[in-house]
Amino acid sequence: MSTAGPQRPGPGRRYSTFVGIAFLILIAVATVNAIRTEGGGTLGTGADERGMALPEFAVPDARTGPLDRDANIYQDDCSTSENPCPSDARRTPACRIPREGAIRVCDLFDLPLVISFWFTRGADCLGTQDVVDRVASRYGGRVNFLSIDVRDDPADVRRIVDERDWRIPVGYDRDGAISDLYLVGGCPTVAFAYPGGILAFAKVGTEELSEPQLTDDVQRLLRQSQRRAREDR
Repeated sequence: MSTAGPQRPGPGRRYSTFVGIAFLILIAVATVNAIRTEGGGTLGTGADERGMALPEFAVPDARTGPLDRDANIYQDDCSTSENPCPSDARRTPACRIPREGAIRVCDLFDLPLVISFWFTRGADCLGTQDVVDRVASRYGGRVNFLSIDVRDDPADVRRIVDERDWRIPVGYDRDGAISDLYLVGGCPTVAFAYPGGILAFAKVGTEELSEPQLTDDVQRLLRQSQRRAREDR
């Protein structure tokens, strides 16, 4: 996947940028929106990522969805694409697919949103996911939470979610497409976004995401979201 740095939008405005993805069968081009810093980099490591629009995606629900399918990261359909599609190509944007068995991130943009990325291969950050789930239980109706597993064995993911009795939605990023789109570089990585899907800030690493720290960060996200809402009136 190749990227090209777009001009930064004005504060609070959503925008779309596009990245070409070659398909082996159709040799089609899918247009997707990606988080970027001025010089590339990894989510949670730079202040310049703040204010960026979160890319839209739909991901299989780790509890109820078909875990043999990849996430949908299309930001548009061929009829509205800025990059050309083959004449016979068809695709459904992520936020227009049926909800059954899937989690569409745009459905969570109505409130402040916390997205936590995790994996078990070569990492030990399940404890942080326990923390995220506990904190989420205190913010029902005020903040949305979403947990995303990246590339683990699907049976293991479903078992972990069941054994640890998490209550927040958990998605399964089978091929890592969402992780790549969001420039996730470590476990855990947690993104905090304002209503409307605008990135406020992100944190990486267990030392940054203790329960007291995560609680403070969610409170900060709420305060900033409320202030933005007042300023927009």
